[in-house]
Parts: sequence; structure tokens; C-alpha cells
Amino acid sequence: MSASTRVAVFGGSFNPPHVAHVLAVTYVLACCEVDRVLIVPVFEHAFDKDLAPFAARAELARIAFGWLPGVELSCVEQSLPTPSYTLQTLEKLAATHPHWALRFVVGSDVLSERDKWRSFDRIEALAPLIVLGRVGAPHPRAPAALLPEVSSTQVRALLRSPETRAGEQVASLVPLRVLAHIDKLGLYR
Repeated sequence: MSASTRVAVFGGSFNPPHVAHVLAVTYVLACCEVDRVLIVPVFEHAFDKDLAPFAARAELARIAFGWLPGVELSCVEQSLPTPSYTLQTLEKLAATHPHWALRFVVGSDVLSERDKWRSFDRIEALAPLIVLGRVGAPHPRAPAALLPEVSSTQVRALLRSPETRAGEQVASLVPLRVLAHIDKLGLYR
């Protein structure tokens, strides 16, 4: 990579990754001044969320995003102290790749929860934000929501539902190859 590589860091639980995640990354690549997007699955969530095993979520993220040019997966958080804090992840990436100009991709919902994050001001200084509007989370610093209203919580609930209609609904919310791998592993049932 060149001395001025602009890298957008897109972190999250990806529990599981869904179509809005994929569309967000595509939007960042198309509309923001970045050279690459780095997908960083959280190893152990700082807000103590119940997560599928890290290796499974990392593989689901690889399947969801790996086909997009300019996108790569980083498992950096599995080598850092737990719980995973965004600041320590960004500091590690900056130290390991001093030639990267980091940006940090967040949904507009994060802006109203910034007080829950460890050293959010330092995060913004290290990796200026790329804010994506989310349905139901308007914010003065965020553009209008462009992505479909879908969440991993909703997807997990549908996957647990025994109803036939739930299977049809989830098929429109999760990339097909991701859904096939979820079924193969028996996750979220």
C-alpha cells in the first residue's frame, strides 16, 4: 500500500452480518474518499453482548464482504486485551500501519451513545468519523438514512422463529452465502 493509504475501519459484532452491513461498505467505497475498507469483527463486546463464537462471526464476515474489491477482514481484536475497545483497536492499527490514514465508520445511532464509549473524542481524533444515517436514529451530524432498516437482533429473532414466513423474511435480510453458512454451522437456532 502507498504511503497515503486511506483506510475506513468498519467494526461491529457482525452477529450475523446482514445486507445493510454490505450496503454500508459499498456506500463507503463508492461515496467516501477511502482506498480500502477494513472489516473488524469485535472479539469480546465491551457492552457485554452475547455473541456467537468469534471464529464463526469472522468467517461470516469474510463470506459477506470478501467478494468486494477494496475490502479486507482483520482479526486484530483477538490479539488485544478484552473486552474489545475501539480505541485500543484503532491505536493498534495505527501503530502497525503508520502509513494508513484511518477513518472510522459508524451509524448515526452511535453519535447519541458516544458517552457510553471509552474515550470517544480520542477515537474521533485518531480516525475521523464517516457517519452513515440509520433509520430511527436521526442526528444533526448524520446524513439521511439510505440503508434498509435491518438489524442483527432482528435477523437472529427470525432465525429462531419456527415459522415458514420467517425463513422467507430472513432470506431478504442476509446475503445468501452467509445464510447458507449459518445453516451449515447451526448458528442462532
